Order: sequence, then structure tokens, then C-alpha cells
Amino acid sequence: MLDAPVSGSVVTLEQGKLSMMVGGDRVAFERVEPILHDIAPTVNYVGSNGQAVLMKIAVNLNLQVQLMGFCEGLFLAEKGGISRETAMKVLLDSVIASPSLKYRMPFILNEPDEVWFDVNMMQKDMNLALEMGRQLEVPLPTVALSNEFLTSARAMGLAKHDFFIVYKVLAKMAGLED
Repeated sequence: MLDAPVSGSVVTLEQGKLSMMVGGDRVAFERVEPILHDIAPTVNYVGSNGQAVLMKIAVNLNLQVQLMGFCEGLFLAEKGGISRETAMKVLLDSVIASPSLKYRMPFILNEPDEVWFDVNMMQKDMNLALEMGRQLEVPLPTVALSNEFLTSARAMGLAKHDFFIVYKVLAKMAGLED
């Protein structure tokens, strides 16, 4: 048995850019690796069963934490007189722009019709990360703080929205409600 979660979204799937992390028996992995490359062009073997799931949680916690930093910079610029659209363009043209930010940031200007990864799903992963951190004695302070913004989004009735909706929580706190 192999565990083989993927990293990506609708956009990366359509672009043929999914990545996969695989845990399990190395020999079994080597036997099926060509098939896995049919699903994802980037396939990384990470170790024994369960370690790919751990790696997936490590990837997903970065999505939420990175979003929070991006929004803080965006709203700082906006409160300083730079339009949201201009600030987004500059940030997305800078060294901090990850593929995920580039294809999801338009959600701040126009919420998607279809939710890709809702607040509840992201909070589940953040809670898993926090529990793994406790078990492995790895402090995750930015994850803990970022997780509270997901709780706030849920309290505002936004649980079924894409997790990027936390920008509304931050915008409200900054006095920049849409």
C-alpha cells in the first residue's frame, strides 16, 4: 500500500502541473512510479506509509500562512493609499509570489463560483498540523495564529467559502470591508 496525496488545484490539474508525494514501501513505489507520473509530472518519494500525508499537511499549512502574510502586506499598502489592484499586481510580480498565490489571488477581487478548498477543509488540515506539531515537539506559532482566522471566518458564516475568504476577516479588522 502507498499513500499518495497530490498538491495542486483545479488550475494545476488543467495545466498538467500537479505534484504528488508518496509514502510506503520503496519497491512498491518504484513499480508504480511510471503510472503515478501519468497523474502528476512531479512525484516525490518521501518515506514510509503515513509520511506522504504528513508532507501534505506540511504543504497545506504553508498555503494558509502564506495567504495571511500576503493579505497583511496587501492591506498595509491599501491603507497607505495604494489601490488594492495595484498592490496585488506588485506583490504578485515580486519574489514572494508562489504559483498558489498567483492563481488564487484573483479570489480577493472576485470570489470564485466554485469552492476549491473551503474554510472547514483548511481548518481540518491546520488542526492536524498543530496536533502533529505537538506530537513531534515542533512549535507552530504561525499556524496557530493563522488557524484562528479560519475560526473567525467560520464565526462570520463563511465556512463554505474558499479558504482565501480569510482576507475578508483581515479586511474587516483593517477597516477595509468590501
